[in-house]
Amino acid sequence: MAGGKETPRQKMIGMMYLVLTAMLALNVSSAILLKFQFLDDSLQEVNRRTVSDNAGVVSNIRTAIAENKNPSANDQRVLTRAQEVREQTAEMVAFIQGIRNTLVEKTGGEAPEGGYENPEGNDIVANTMIGAANKNNGLAYELKDKLNGYAKFLKQYNPNMPAQLAYDGAEDPIASRDPSQKNKDFAELNFEETPMVAALAVLSQKENEILKYEADALQKLAAEVGADIIKFEKIFAMARAESKTVAAGTKYKADMFIAASSDNIVPKMSFQGKPVTVANGMGAVEFVAAASNYDADGNSKQTWKGQVTINQNGRDTTFTVTEEYVVAKPVIQVQSAAVQALYFQCANELNIQVPALGAVYDPSFSASGGAAVKGAKKGEVTIIPNATEVTINVSSGGNAIGKETFKVRPLPKPELVAFVNGKPIDFKRGVPAASFREVRMDAVADEGFKQLLPNEARYRVTKWNAYLVRNNQPIAQQEINGPTANLTSFAAKANKGDRVVMEVVDVRRLNYKGEATAVKGVEGNFTVPLN
Repeated sequence: MAGGKETPRQKMIGMMYLVLTAMLALNVSSAILLKFQFLDDSLQEVNRRTVSDNAGVVSNIRTAIAENKNPSANDQRVLTRAQEVREQTAEMVAFIQGIRNTLVEKTGGEAPEGGYENPEGNDIVANTMIGAANKNNGLAYELKDKLNGYAKFLKQYNPNMPAQLAYDGAEDPIASRDPSQKNKDFAELNFEETPMVAALAVLSQKENEILKYEADALQKLAAEVGADIIKFEKIFAMARAESKTVAAGTKYKADMFIAASSDNIVPKMSFQGKPVTVANGMGAVEFVAAASNYDADGNSKQTWKGQVTINQNGRDTTFTVTEEYVVAKPVIQVQSAAVQALYFQCANELNIQVPALGAVYDPSFSASGGAAVKGAKKGEVTIIPNATEVTINVSSGGNAIGKETFKVRPLPKPELVAFVNGKPIDFKRGVPAASFREVRMDAVADEGFKQLLPNEARYRVTKWNAYLVRNNQPIAQQEINGPTANLTSFAAKANKGDRVVMEVVDVRRLNYKGEATAVKGVEGNFTVPLN
């Protein structure tokens, strides 16, 4: 029962043996006798197929040597050893078949309607296999010697061969745990108080073990001359579709086929020259899809190639796999209050998403014609343009997704507004001379710009000059740093008909960083008549 990896068929035989061992401990009924016969018939059918398979391996070895243009002395030694293994196995199987025939004959032979005349025959089995009391001269003792002799012979060709095939109770992995069985020898353990059909099943199981280990030995010999047979234990259906995505109203097309893998061979697989992890005979190919050119529909046909290498007939054989796939251009969605255009040297906050990428979307951004600052949340980015046009490059996980280009708007100029004593100045009607005291000069942002980028629309008049003029001659003047000024001195000197000229020298804008930048083109002169 020991050995290397077992095929599903060998595992089934092992399970049958466990069932057989359990059934031997039960009281015998006609139903149980029928089950023993079923086990025996099943094992015999498997054994016949294994004999045929093993003979085919020897034939393959002979054919491989004949087709070899430069046969070596080792090739002939391999064939000789394979034939010797076959001969020794055939002798062992013939001996077991002889015991089977003896038991059947002594119990009355086969019944005309099928089955056996005496399927039970416990005493006959005991006398034949164990012998008379305390004499130990039954056929089971000779069977034990032959089984263990065969194991010793085959060990030289199959390292997985156990040291023996026939165990006494104390050595058997199952019986050794049963106090009532562990003190029995091989003959008593397998044939004491055993119905004839159960004894036949035991013999079939031993024959199956012999054939199994013979098959392992022949496969190892066959591999030396490139004649080993690849046995595929896993056979499964697969389908390959032309496209995983199909639009409604169009045809879905796919190929169905049978694929197979073997536990005895581990193929080497590679993709783009790099090894691929192989599990259960299948390699996992994974890469990030990318394309540089798309058609009018936003699709790009691509191909990938892989290599699968297996050892076949003593040589590495490589198969090339070529697969086509289509890369769909991701749609970039940009959300912003000012998405049509961005404002020059302002922090334009955008939210850029690529819905097609779903949860794997891991964005990064760069900008041509400006700076890009990644935000705290996925897809958020702040663009600060420094040219008339800015291009935003979008990547995900280090792979380029696409780009979006925006026009850049110049900043709208603020409007200069003057106040006297908290009220807007009426430049047509003028201001009473005695009331011209508290004056404020403001730079008011464009309302649309202020709504879109409130953190960028903060203006302040930082420097302006005021002149009291009479008959075109200035009689007083004052330089003001900041938006407000106290011009009480002007009111004290002013007469009806004089005028005040206000000259704006410097206006500053506070940006999103809190930095003050000069605003060009808003300097101006305002004349206020006094009455």
